[in-house]
Amino acid sequence: MEVILKQDVEHLGFANDVVKVRDGYARNFLLPRGLAVAATTSERKQLSETLKQRAHKEAKVRAEADKNAEALASKTIKIGAKVGEKGRIFGSVNTIMLSDAFKLLGVDIDRKYIKLKGEAIKTIGKYEAEVTFHRDVVKAIPFEVVEE
Repeated sequence: MEVILKQDVEHLGFANDVVKVRDGYARNFLLPRGLAVAATTSERKQLSETLKQRAHKEAKVRAEADKNAEALASKTIKIGAKVGEKGRIFGSVNTIMLSDAFKLLGVDIDRKYIKLKGEAIKTIGKYEAEVTFHRDVVKAIPFEVVEE
């Protein structure tokens, strides 16, 4: 069954995408929760009109996302953490901490759009995170975990 997504759905697609999913997934999960609508002829026409109207706005949003990505990539992002013996952190660095660090630099990114590369970060050092600024703008942002 083909559906038109009304919201971003992780591992499936972004809002206004037409995706093919299994019938049960659409009927039992996507449609009842309002995440998607069935891709009928009239819904497709309505989607195409909506996309035409949003094209100009989308260009501005993408330009802003590119600007934010370049701004974060050029800055040194440091995250402070309490450190025990041998440079091990009490707990671990997570996406919430990264999101807060980005806010301090003036870029507001929700933590669900940040993915840490590799395993949990439990030692001080340099790492990278994959950040989705826009559906077409995904950038690897380096950051450093330092002792507080």
